[in-house]
Amino acid sequence: MKKIGRNDPCDCGSGKKYKKCCDGKVGKFSDLPLSIQEGLNKEIKKRLEIHNASEDIRKKQQGLGKPLIQAKVGDHQIVAVGNKIHFSKKWKVPVDFYSDYIKGILGVDWGNSELAKPFNQRHPILQWYEKFGEYQKKFSKPGEVNMAPYNGVAICYLGLAYNLYLLKHNVELQELMINRLKNIDDFQGAFYELIVANCLIRAGFELTLIDETDRSSGHCEFDAVCKESGEKYSVEVKAKAVEGFFGKHSNNSSKSSDPTSELIKHLNKSLKKPAAGKRLIFIDLNTDPELDKKRKNEPSSWVERAAQKLEKREKEPADQHSAYIFVTNIPYHRDLESTQGGMMIFAHGFRIDDFAKPGMVTLSQKYKNKQKHLDAFKILESFKKYPNIPQTFDGSIPCYSFKKELQRIVVGEKYFFDDVDGGVMGTVNSVTVSKTEKLLYLSICTDDSRNMLLKREISDDELSDYEEYGDSFFGTSQQTSTKNIEDPYEFFEWLYEVYKNTPKEKLLEFLQTHSSINDFQKMNQEDLAMLYCELITADAMRNHKLN
Repeated sequence: MKKIGRNDPCDCGSGKKYKKCCDGKVGKFSDLPLSIQEGLNKEIKKRLEIHNASEDIRKKQQGLGKPLIQAKVGDHQIVAVGNKIHFSKKWKVPVDFYSDYIKGILGVDWGNSELAKPFNQRHPILQWYEKFGEYQKKFSKPGEVNMAPYNGVAICYLGLAYNLYLLKHNVELQELMINRLKNIDDFQGAFYELIVANCLIRAGFELTLIDETDRSSGHCEFDAVCKESGEKYSVEVKAKAVEGFFGKHSNNSSKSSDPTSELIKHLNKSLKKPAAGKRLIFIDLNTDPELDKKRKNEPSSWVERAAQKLEKREKEPADQHSAYIFVTNIPYHRDLESTQGGMMIFAHGFRIDDFAKPGMVTLSQKYKNKQKHLDAFKILESFKKYPNIPQTFDGSIPCYSFKKELQRIVVGEKYFFDDVDGGVMGTVNSVTVSKTEKLLYLSICTDDSRNMLLKREISDDELSDYEEYGDSFFGTSQQTSTKNIEDPYEFFEWLYEVYKNTPKEKLLEFLQTHSSINDFQKMNQEDLAMLYCELITADAMRNHKLN
């Protein structure tokens, strides 16, 4: 290709010399015809919407930590962790990678030495490894991606593998942590710390590990900073030792059958540690999730007893520390075959009056309290989804990644519908899902400007992923379905997101027939919007006979 000289005729066809025409010029958007500007703006908005929806799907899979860095090169799947590149032809899904990753981290020699022991004498990790292998064989289909519900052993083994990856990829994986995992006396504490680290990383916290070899003074496990709020926290992690679990024996475990017997002792030890920021204290009770049902003479559940003990301790004047306390019971190691879960978490605001305290509050006040303590609520949500192992390497929707015969419908995109009028090209304007009918209702505009409403079946896999990813499933952040109103607060919260920026004048117009309209006129816009949403929620609850 010959380079255009500055004195040559310009190749734009103007007839001028290149130096007098297009040389060095950058076209201005405002110089384009209005119709082209409108078309470009529309296309940019659509592409941004699709990108944001894809990013939302990725974050729901991978959390708010660093994105999974990966690429598919030929037959090889490549994954970068820290400053190291891992690759294999065998990895079809992230679980395949994490299964190999943990072996490399813990060491093949150590693993083989444990496997040479009788099963009951092995380290719990290698007991899980064997059980996990049996679990995989049950659902294994040559050449296919295995789709199976996680049971206890899958959550224990894969959860640990994923936790090790997250810590290495987002912070650092110290040799001391690996040694603690291998040491049976330290295993339970290290295992629970990694669970807490997983949940904080996925919730959008940056962690700073503390030098565990420094014995000059007491310190918390690590510090955490919420990337969104900028708030700094000191994190302390405790777990109850129970005989028969995590390698514990009668000489190094609690003698009490009450799950809450160590709760206050753990709390007191945590409060004595110096803290550089607000305190986050995690205490696992390590109990049978069905314990209260088995102990019929027990007057209250362990959750109620734990809450009572924390409230009592809160009133003692021994210290004035405050803390966000998260009491968990993560029991997957107790029943490795079960797929029922049973993980529980409840929060307590220790000397924090407006966080996780009993009592009646309005929906508006509950919303305000949540915004004030939003970091803690993010942690709660992250725990409820543990371990939340990504299903795809690239953060795409699983049903479309694994089943190529399914076609994804994206709002704003154009498709050929071959079963309508002999076939028409049309742009999808909106999608509504009917879960009971297992149908999609598509509103489309054809190339010849006809508006049509079409029906399409939705598979069980697609419906499952839609329920997980919401409207991002269709490449849009716009609401395409009616919010479930079985929970009054969730409905209020969704409704407030719709109306929170509505001008006060418009809200007053909506409320003009209300008997208290004169009082409403004195309210500020925020409180008025909340009140309006409360009134709609109350009406919805009455109409649906929900409570």
